[in-house]
Amino acid sequence: MFKNMKSDIQAVFENDPAARRLFEVIFTYSGLHAIWAQRVAHALYKRRWFTLARIISQCSRFMTGIEIHPGATIGKRLFIDHGMGVVIGETCEIGDDVVIYQGVTLGGTGKEKGKRHPTIGNNVVIASGAKVLGSFTVGDQCNIGANSVVLKEVPSNSTVVGIPGRIVKKDGRRIDRLSHQLPDPVVDAMRLLQLEIEELRMELDRVKRERHQLHEQELSTHSE
Repeated sequence: MFKNMKSDIQAVFENDPAARRLFEVIFTYSGLHAIWAQRVAHALYKRRWFTLARIISQCSRFMTGIEIHPGATIGKRLFIDHGMGVVIGETCEIGDDVVIYQGVTLGGTGKEKGKRHPTIGNNVVIASGAKVLGSFTVGDQCNIGANSVVLKEVPSNSTVVGIPGRIVKKDGRRIDRLSHQLPDPVVDAMRLLQLEIEELRMELDRVKRERHQLHEQELSTHSE
């Protein structure tokens, strides 16, 4: 426990250039307080002291504005910057060296049972306002852009942006929007519109041919 607390403090100094003194970090960083409270609550939760674990969790939520369910599994050196409005669900799993900014939700999509929250890999950065919803994995070394809504699995070494989230960079290289694995309603709408235009063109050509044939028949009738 104390070893993890020391590494949590070190994560603050590594990720926040505004961190100056140890005293300041220990007594004024709400993200750090929320993580420490969750580690205590999680230990009680594993021993099936659910009510006491939830009481600690709710007290932490009241004091920090950060809600982490005691059932969530948190790795080493998690850093929550600013933190207000962060929500982490019961079955969420977070790897090592993850950075989370304010307004982030790691939640579910309904009332399903069992594993219903995301698994976050190592060295992931989740920017402010992002929502990662559902039981899937965000791979190692990923970046989730601000206010993105991620609903499907993200491979390692990817950058995701948008609503719904789409992969814009993979293994350090930008990728074509049309080739990403996450859905894009604008692209889908454009494809549907293109299909409808092609169908209208075909229908127009058919009508033109029929009119031309009818016109030739009328000319042939008059000539007789």
